[in-house]
Amino acid sequence: MYNHFLHQRINRNLQESGIDLAGRDNLFYTRFVANAASIDALYREVYGLHIKGFSLFDQLINTVANAYKNRRKDLREKDDVKVEYGHWLLSQEIAGMSLYVDRFCNKLSGMPDKLVYLKNLGINLLHFMPVFQSPVGESDGGYAVSDFRKVDERFGTIDDLLFLQKKMQEEKMYLMLDIVLNHTSHKHEWAQKARKGDKFYQEFYYMYPDRNIPDQFESAMPEVFPESSPGNFVFDKETGKWVMSVFHDYQWDLNYANPHVFIAMLDTIFFYANLGVDVLRIDAPAFIWKQIGTNCQNLPQAHTILRLIKQCVQVAAPGMAILGEAIVAPSAIMKYFGTGLYTAKECDVAYNATHMALQWDALATGNCKVMMSAQHELLQKPYGTTWINYTRCHDDIGFGYEDYMIAQAGYRPHAHRQFLMEYYSGNFPSSVSKGALFSFNPKTGDARISGSLASLCGLETGFATNDSVAIDLSVQKIIMMQAHSFFLGGIPMLFYGDEVGYTNDYSYQNDAGKSYDNRWMHRPVIDWEKNKKVYEPGTAEERIYSATRKLLKIRRKHRVVADAKNLVWLNMHNIHIAGYLRTLDEQRLYCIFNFSNANVHLTWYAFKEHGHTPEALVDLWSGKEFIVGKDDEFLELPAYGFYLLGSNI
Repeated sequence: MYNHFLHQRINRNLQESGIDLAGRDNLFYTRFVANAASIDALYREVYGLHIKGFSLFDQLINTVANAYKNRRKDLREKDDVKVEYGHWLLSQEIAGMSLYVDRFCNKLSGMPDKLVYLKNLGINLLHFMPVFQSPVGESDGGYAVSDFRKVDERFGTIDDLLFLQKKMQEEKMYLMLDIVLNHTSHKHEWAQKARKGDKFYQEFYYMYPDRNIPDQFESAMPEVFPESSPGNFVFDKETGKWVMSVFHDYQWDLNYANPHVFIAMLDTIFFYANLGVDVLRIDAPAFIWKQIGTNCQNLPQAHTILRLIKQCVQVAAPGMAILGEAIVAPSAIMKYFGTGLYTAKECDVAYNATHMALQWDALATGNCKVMMSAQHELLQKPYGTTWINYTRCHDDIGFGYEDYMIAQAGYRPHAHRQFLMEYYSGNFPSSVSKGALFSFNPKTGDARISGSLASLCGLETGFATNDSVAIDLSVQKIIMMQAHSFFLGGIPMLFYGDEVGYTNDYSYQNDAGKSYDNRWMHRPVIDWEKNKKVYEPGTAEERIYSATRKLLKIRRKHRVVADAKNLVWLNMHNIHIAGYLRTLDEQRLYCIFNFSNANVHLTWYAFKEHGHTPEALVDLWSGKEFIVGKDDEFLELPAYGFYLLGSNI
């Protein structure tokens, strides 16, 4: 509905900001007017009753206008290309890698020389783990930010980052960076001012003179890190107040009930956009709204704030996509793509963390039933949005999918999770995995798993025993797991080192700033001499690298793999096999994976249940051709083997 007052208010503010409404800035102005009603409604939903809500809306308008004014010409042109392409992130040509700059190549200034290596692998989207200033020893891997606009000197300078972004843009590569919305470091300027008694900045945080309100919050809030950081509040001696610190005691939660906080962080988002960020990864969005009597996670207001951010970004920097790093149950993750009028208008991308964990479930059991029980929910993702698909990342593996999914597979949920914990921590008799329990909660017996892809797949054990058969089997597991992720529908995201088969790095135990967090075991320091083994035929490193490169090349070549909401799971005719079908026009790609350690068989009838029955199929991986047999005949898959069977491709 047209709102004359709102329209005039926007016109006045934009003109005062120097925006040429009818001339050079008309496209921006048109976008603003088109999104104005949504921006106004979402803002009012959160801040309509706040005493300063109405007056600060002008500041919101000016923040959006200034972001556009400060946007470089080349970035505006890039916006136009992406908008014209439409849903550019759905392309099968995009493949990513996530990495720590200092552990990959020491400094940002060293990254341009590594772009050839990455492009040769098939990577064109780079996610740099947090590079902005954070205190040594109280960094949380960079997620305790003390200055959102200053690159930490450990990585270089803001000029190094800008130079790298422009170099990547020349190479047609995309940049992904993190923003931590939920909290700041306790050494951030805002926190320091709050400590000195500044009431304005004390209201940026949840600060209380006694335990009354904190205890009310605590009654329903779970602990994120019960081992290293129990509870959700820390007592600050300088102010004599209790401060909410959901993650670590040096990370103070921001209070988004205060519109000043929202506008300050929106301005920070636009700072990142104007650095040339293509995908902005919002860390832990599930936590950004707190309310007494709830678990303070995934609340409706958090979604409203994310939608408001998306609408504002759509106006000033429409080429930047929003990724919501919400590691939650399948039914909850769908809400981060938007619901109702805002379906596909909240986050553009989310991590497919549930499916990642389900892969590890299937690998441990050799049984794909639990994996399949979750797919009806994961397939609800709306068109126009996409997944980050991955086998490993910087974080731990949590088996947080719902109990009913485990029960449907015939397992007892608690006992099943205990088995997975024992299996991947290497404490189950037949396990070759070398992982470790992370964030063990003695109250519940729950824990998550740390460990690299290679070590969890048994390569570390194979190397230690010099067992060539075990090494071969581990390499096959790694390749199969990656293939399963790459062709699923979404953006494949490698974690650095996995393309070469890096095993766990235990040196973190000697670093006081990391020793309390065993996730550092799967965050290696790259040894570029070791990486030269990718050019030595027959080494485990070469086999993994070459296979990864080949898989990405196959993926890039075939449009049927683009995320066009064109995936159907095949019926389970063998509990050890997970299979899905990708279709586009007349093209069909059957992706079949054996998660067991033995040869298995799949009836040819499985290829006849979804419309057109192909007469012949070619495996894009091996080049081998197959004639589709009778229903009582079978396709054989070796242990941890897979096929990418194409028809009309």
